[in-house]
Amino acid sequence: MGKIILTGDRPTGNLHLGHYVGSLKTRIELQNQGDFDKYYIMIADTQALTDNAKNTDKVKNNLIQVAIDYISAGIDPEKVCVFIQSMVPELFEITGYFMNLVSLSRLQRNPTIKDEIKQRKFEKSIPIGFLNYPVSQAADILAFNANLIPVGEDQLPMIEQTREIAHTFNNTYGELFGNVEALLPKKKICARLPGLDGKLKMSKSLGNCIYLCDDEKTVREKIMSAYTDPNHIKISDPGQIEGNIVFSYLDAFCEEKHFAKFLPQYKNLDELKEHYQRGGLGDVKVKLFLNDIVQELLTPIREKRKELEKDIDSVYEILFKNSQKAREVAQKTISKMKNLIGINYANFLKK
Repeated sequence: MGKIILTGDRPTGNLHLGHYVGSLKTRIELQNQGDFDKYYIMIADTQALTDNAKNTDKVKNNLIQVAIDYISAGIDPEKVCVFIQSMVPELFEITGYFMNLVSLSRLQRNPTIKDEIKQRKFEKSIPIGFLNYPVSQAADILAFNANLIPVGEDQLPMIEQTREIAHTFNNTYGELFGNVEALLPKKKICARLPGLDGKLKMSKSLGNCIYLCDDEKTVREKIMSAYTDPNHIKISDPGQIEGNIVFSYLDAFCEEKHFAKFLPQYKNLDELKEHYQRGGLGDVKVKLFLNDIVQELLTPIREKRKELEKDIDSVYEILFKNSQKAREVAQKTISKMKNLIGINYANFLKK
């Protein structure tokens, strides 16, 4: 089996910089390298409904926005099969078979689920669909026999559970699924980019994001209000790098070329950090530098987005066409699974 890549996002809002450095940038690099046999990106609308069942318009309206974000950022739907999860109903059936192989206690131990339950304050009112999220994600991955999954650090427990489910299925019914590996961003900070407020990760629900669709003015305002060192009151004061969000973002986005272009008095990020730590460098100057870098990244994405927004129908056509292709692959997997489980009753009719 060759290299099969699958990844995706829940359409609960526009994609932000955390998504970009966490996995989207890696997805684009993989696409451009061309070293793969098949490549899928799923817009996980049914998974988004697990905690938005009473707010379906949110999911429906954001679905097309996420697709536009993908293409604007550089995903080529001619090279990558970008599809809608709910348009591949076989994924529900595969989820059902996998549910029989996972215990309730194992789902409750999943660190990602535990964190998200806490964030959403579900307490004891946890929707079953939300708790079942890791099983659904395993179905999404294994339906396409994907073996390389570009993700952020917070998704590693999900990949581990997918491996467990694949192993259990193979041992119970027969060999079908291969190994699944996570592909993390090269820079550690990119695996879990913190929010502008300095708390947790960048998250739509926490409102501490810079979105790929934010206009120039909004991005500048957000960066200028970002959390830094609260004890760095005067420019002459020594500054703290650890926990300083502006420097965390510079670690994620800054390259040496940016100094020559925007801040030529420094050779690299190490020099900038050293000056800030000894004192004599103000937060405003550092924030303006970060703003230049982020604006350079987002400008072509904004321009592409404007073009796509003029012809939304063409984006839907791409999604519908690719969803049919994805469904054909999932149907073949279902047939193989049923053969191994012993419930492919269509075979009896052929006899």
